[in-house]
Amino acid sequence: MKKIFSFSHPKKKRPRVAEAIKHEVKKYIKRERNKALPDDVDFWDFDCRYGADELSCDVIHVSEINKVISEADVEGLDTFFLEVLAKPGVRTKKPEEEKEAENFLD
Repeated sequence: MKKIFSFSHPKKKRPRVAEAIKHEVKKYIKRERNKALPDDVDFWDFDCRYGADELSCDVIHVSEINKVISEADVEGLDTFFLEVLAKPGVRTKKPEEEKEAENFLD
């Protein structure tokens, strides 16, 4: 999904439009995660970018999407660009040193 979102709507107030944008993105991510996984893939991962326009985008994590939408609303931006692209993800094992440190802390 590559899209320029706008906070202006003739009948809806700005906070409701922000919630509608969050819902649309959440629905897209859920739809992508429910697609069949290819062989040798553990989960669907997402490449996300956010910015005032497509040229000034920064990479963000998928968990930061709602936060940046809320920030755009508070800052008073009229429009913003959001890109969310699904990609296959493979789980990796933690190194033994990290596992031992976690067990030690517990």
